[in-house]
Amino acid sequence: MKTFKVVLIAMLTVVAIGFGGVVPFTPQTDAMADSKAEALGLKPVKTAEVCMVNNAFMGKAQIPVKINGKTYYGCCKNCAKRLKGERSARYSKDPLTGKEVDKAAAFIAAKPDGDVLYFESEETAHNYGVESEEGQTHGH
Repeated sequence: MKTFKVVLIAMLTVVAIGFGGVVPFTPQTDAMADSKAEALGLKPVKTAEVCMVNNAFMGKAQIPVKINGKTYYGCCKNCAKRLKGERSARYSKDPLTGKEVDKAAAFIAAKPDGDVLYFESEETAHNYGVESEEGQTHGH
């Protein structure tokens, strides 16, 4: 019986070593998640074609709303009203840096489903994985 235990322990040891002992756990970091942006199909879009209240690419010109010399865009009168009255409708966070971004000055990219992300610059958008394209216009 003692020989059986020794052989069993030896076999289990070999099996454990063969599998490398414990399988290491590698948590997903923000950088790893951000590198997946390209796989999401993010594309730059024209600022004037985004409803900044619904954070959606509409594919056509939206209603311009002038506030303090900046132009924001909404898809309807209610969105225009919210842009005028709610600061939170005019600002977002850059998904890469976490910094607050004025939507009127942001570099904007859309997912295939039309949802948009706002970046503080074209550089941060590129670092996030957004493809570069001609025709991106920033709100001025």
